[in-house]
Amino acid sequence: MSLTEKDVEHVAKLARLEISADEKVLYTKQLAAILEHADGLSKLDVTNVKPTAHILPLQNVFREDVVVPSMPREQILANAPDKAKGSFRVPKIIE
Repeated sequence: MSLTEKDVEHVAKLARLEISADEKVLYTKQLAAILEHADGLSKLDVTNVKPTAHILPLQNVFREDVVVPSMPREQILANAPDKAKGSFRVPKIIE
């Protein structure tokens, strides 16, 4: 694929960048080199390479959900300013 200064102008316009004539020449060469490298990567044989979403093996770091004994309900509610039916009672905020 051949990259032109007009293509670089178009990309600069899309990115809302003002570039000088010297920058157009420089960016045309640089972007052409990048695209050439990307084109070279597409020619590699990757038939035996598994697709990956991440380069490192990731594991679930969450612990198992295990039921353990907790404090007695009466002890938890002992200092509650208001309680009802074994639960905290709070003021109604939505009418």
